Amino acid sequence: MTEPNPVRTTRPRQVRPRAEGWTQRLDTDGKPLLQFAAPKRGMPPVHLADLTPEQRVERVKELGLPGFRAKQVEKHYFQHYTSDPAAMTDLPASGREELVAGLLPHLLTEVRRLETDRGDTIKFLWKLHDGALVESVLMRYPGRITLCVSSQAGCGMNCPFCATGQAGLTRNMSAAEIIEQVVRANAAIRAGELGPAEHADERVTNIVFMGMGEPLANYNRVMQAVRTMVDKDHGLGMSARGVTVSTVGLVPAINKLAAEDIPVTFALSLHAPDDQLRDEMIPINSRWKVDEALDAARGYFEKTGRRVSIEYALIKDMNDHAWRADLLATKLNERGRGWVHVNPIPLNPTPGSVWTASEKEVQREFVRRLNEAGIPTTLRDTRGKEIDGACGQLVATEEDRAVAASVPVD
Repeated sequence: MTEPNPVRTTRPRQVRPRAEGWTQRLDTDGKPLLQFAAPKRGMPPVHLADLTPEQRVERVKELGLPGFRAKQVEKHYFQHYTSDPAAMTDLPASGREELVAGLLPHLLTEVRRLETDRGDTIKFLWKLHDGALVESVLMRYPGRITLCVSSQAGCGMNCPFCATGQAGLTRNMSAAEIIEQVVRANAAIRAGELGPAEHADERVTNIVFMGMGEPLANYNRVMQAVRTMVDKDHGLGMSARGVTVSTVGLVPAINKLAAEDIPVTFALSLHAPDDQLRDEMIPINSRWKVDEALDAARGYFEKTGRRVSIEYALIKDMNDHAWRADLLATKLNERGRGWVHVNPIPLNPTPGSVWTASEKEVQREFVRRLNEAGIPTTLRDTRGKEIDGACGQLVATEEDRAVAASVPVD
């Protein structure tokens, strides 16, 4: 009598996260190094966008002119997107250049830009006053224009699959350096550099803090920039709902953001629903675990009424397993319904990495399971991959540094 063949079950392949093509920096305990404090470097000169409206008036008076001139300079900068004294003919010729130099010092020098063949995406490489390099990405979609801004030069979160963190944190950016990215993007749009306009007076409608850096690790300057973005009288006058602030999970800062009373969209870069994997993928998870981050995200919804976005990079055989989709759905549903939306993003390749995006059918199955569990889920449309401008790809390369070395700061 022959025994029946045993049933064989195939376990899903599990790839472990590790830095590919670069060496991940470690602390004295051998764990991935987290940098919360920025290295001490000289910050840029104080700019109009670093000041409150009241401080701007005082600054104008210090420069020897009546305080109402501050409002005129604001209008030129935030509405006409210019820092050129020659364009500000409503200011008195005598002392105009000194006033503009005192309020609008030069912050960003364009080193290079890369554009997609369709002309709907532009990646800018900027050189800061101290030589640090950052990038921002401008994207046209039907009915909206989105700018992905950087909030730090480099990043201290040390996630092994993200190109930006490879060099660590250089320094925090000032509020004005963040705002200047928007103003320069608006100037490019107005000049027709993003292609034919869909309507008159086009400008950036959506901001995503998903460029270089961990926004909530530069909390005060990011919030000053956000306040300036949404200020209709003394700033860019954007809708707070069009501004997305992203984080890998700095829980105390998430709670602080919820108390700001500014209804921005909040996005949590989760990437794994289980602590075992997320500890390796997202080193900050060693401080605040998955459940703590999700509790804080739910708290943001309860405080603001704004639906939270969960960002999830789908990496082949690492975090794209069906059981992880089910676990993510369970954890989100445990915290209620209607408070969250999931954005899976196929991984964008970075130099030297052997990791790749999940296969199409795996992506579809992951999305299907979440949707069937009642979690609204949309596979993210990634832009700029061919110019290394997509999520996780922003990094100053050796080529960038070589080009930047020959470009003087204006």
